[in-house]
Amino acid sequence: MNRKRFEELVEAALERIPAAFREAMDNVAIVIDDWPERELMFEMYGDAETYIYGLFTGTPLPEQSMVDSGDLPVVIRIYQAALEYDFADPAELARELEITLVHEIAHFMGFDEDELEDLGYD
Repeated sequence: MNRKRFEELVEAALERIPAAFREAMDNVAIVIDDWPERELMFEMYGDAETYIYGLFTGTPLPEQSMVDSGDLPVVIRIYQAALEYDFADPAELARELEITLVHEIAHFMGFDEDELEDLGYD
């Protein structure tokens, strides 16, 4: 799928996520890449062949202070090729994209894995 169409899927997924998540996204940049960097995967998981669908980098909202107000935005990376590789069906891709976005936004908001599971995004 071309990048423009994938960006449209990201926008549609953002419209479907809970309002509280959308409202918390002030100063959050969403960047679409094809695959996570192999070096990063090795550093995170000890295996360069491992891949993920999304990654949050930056200071979580609960840990931010007034000192952080001038910082660059936090970044949520969405890995298009990784998602498309595992989810060829358009409906499944759209659902996993929504789950991935919520998951990464939740990390920004300071949620842990149990809280995500309680919301049905595990």
